[in-house]
Amino acid sequence: MVRRLPVYLLLDTSGSMRGEPIESVKVGIEAMVSSLRKDPFALESVHLSIITFDKEIKEILPLTELENLTLPEITTPESGPTHLGMALELLYEKCNKDLIRGTPDQKGDWKPLLFIMTDGKPGDMMKYNEFIPKIKSLGFGSIVGCAAGPKASQEALKLLTDNVVHLDTTDSNTFSQFFKWVSASVSIGNKSQGLAESTELPPPPADVHLVI
Repeated sequence: MVRRLPVYLLLDTSGSMRGEPIESVKVGIEAMVSSLRKDPFALESVHLSIITFDKEIKEILPLTELENLTLPEITTPESGPTHLGMALELLYEKCNKDLIRGTPDQKGDWKPLLFIMTDGKPGDMMKYNEFIPKIKSLGFGSIVGCAAGPKASQEALKLLTDNVVHLDTTDSNTFSQFFKWVSASVSIGNKSQGLAESTELPPPPADVHLVI
C-alpha cells in the first residue's frame, strides 16, 4: 500500500473574498491540482481536503486522492464573519478520523501538510486560541498561513505557525503565484517525507512575502 500524504487547505470564503478574489483562488487551485498530477510521486500519494470558512464551516472536499478528485464549487456569502476558530475545530475532528497512524504492522500516513488562506482575521478569537494547541498536537509536517491582502491579520496566523506569508493583493496573478508555490511545497514535502522532522518549504516567489 502506498503511504498517503494528506494535504489540508483551509480557505477563507467570507464576504470580502466575493468576486475576483475567490475566482482567482479557484483558478489557482485548479492549476495546483493539475501541476501535482504531473508529478508521479504526488499522483501516487497526495490526498487533498478543502475546508471553507465564513460564517459557516464546510468540508467541501473530504480527503480524496489526486487521481479521482473533482474540485467542488466554492461559493461566498454576501457578507459575514470569518470563523477560522471553528474551521480549526472541524479540521481537528477530521484529522482525528482521517489520518492513518503507524502501527508495528503497518506504516501510517506521511506527516500531513496544512495551508490556511485568509484575507481577514478570526471573528472567533477565543475558539481560535483554544484550538491552536490541539492543531499543533496533530504533528503536521508543515503549517503555512497565508495573509492575503491589506486587511489580513498576520499576527493571528503567527500564533499558529512560524511559516506565514503575506500577499499584497488578492488578484489572480498573486493567487496563482501562491498556489504554484503551494504545489512546489507539496511536491518537496512528498519527496522529503520520512527524512526530516518537518517539511522544508521552497523559497516563495516575488509576490509572496515571508513574514519574519
